Amino acid sequence: MIFGFNTDVKHGETVYHVQSEARENELILQTQVFVRGRCVGKRATSYAEQLSHGGFTDQMKEQILRDQHRLVLDSIRDGRVDSILDKRDTPEALAGVKELDLQWLNASSVHADRNLVMRLRVTDGGSAVEGARLTFRFARPDAAPEINGETRSFDAPLSLSALIENMGMKSDRVAIELNHNIVPREQWPQTQLSDGDHLEIVHFVGGGTSQFALELQ
Repeated sequence: MIFGFNTDVKHGETVYHVQSEARENELILQTQVFVRGRCVGKRATSYAEQLSHGGFTDQMKEQILRDQHRLVLDSIRDGRVDSILDKRDTPEALAGVKELDLQWLNASSVHADRNLVMRLRVTDGGSAVEGARLTFRFARPDAAPEINGETRSFDAPLSLSALIENMGMKSDRVAIELNHNIVPREQWPQTQLSDGDHLEIVHFVGGGTSQFALELQ
């Protein structure tokens, strides 16, 4: 049974997106907190022990996840979200969230015979991970944003609303995905673009759609 919860909640001037899901391969119930598309923390609860005792139903699992989701939402509203998120350097947090280690072996020199070579090692608990696949991006700090293959530059930082206006689009005919998360239209005015942001802009025109990709370097 697949289930999860997604909720936007505002505290002060910040809008938080809270996403909870059951990670069945790892036997954990995980709640992640995002701000402007970036994960700022998570809380993970293992249910391996309950499962080993038998009789642990999907309904029980869902209720634990629901309670955890509500706990994070309430902590954000109360301004104490940091107090309930996992601290990554504690044994409990490291045991609850499975993470791979990445080591850059030739960070001191990546040039070899006029080629750019990066040597990376992926490990899990000290053991090499066979078949690991990595995705990374090279970027120049001064590179201009690129929209649909065309390089563009902006004179000042922009909100999503200002960007759409700058591009001459009608806001009621546009959908925006920022860093792989759909941004509700009512959040556009307060959502500022930052270096490294990645946008997908879908423009509904004449019964069809056109799609733009924007990446801020």
